[in-house]
Amino acid sequence: QVHLVESGGGSVQAGGSLRLSCALSQYMYSSHCMGWFRQAPGKEREGVAATYTSGSKYYADSVKGRFTISQDNVKNTLYLQMNSLQPNDTAMYYCAAGPPGTCYSWSWYYPNNYNYWGQGTQVTVSS
Repeated sequence: QVHLVESGGGSVQAGGSLRLSCALSQYMYSSHCMGWFRQAPGKEREGVAATYTSGSKYYADSVKGRFTISQDNVKNTLYLQMNSLQPNDTAMYYCAAGPPGTCYSWSWYYPNNYNYWGQGTQVTVSS
């Protein structure tokens, strides 16, 4: 059974950085599109970034140049490095895994395309 466990959230001031981690219960990168999503109170879940074993990486316009998605295949861990954090980055952050066909520029950001989800980690950015 697949398990995804996020960690690394916390509270930071605007301009600060955090690195989120998503530990996977099994090696998934060769067979899954891996993504990060976030959901703020009262808002829909939105795609932040996604990556596939081919090296393709996708980012929401709101985080381009500030966030970086990466993976450590030895540790079976997905990361999201978040720099220059702003108050509107405040949300619960989730990692997710979906079929390889999810990782295209027109589909990676749809939550319904992902089969497996972690429980989330809270990120709070204060001004």
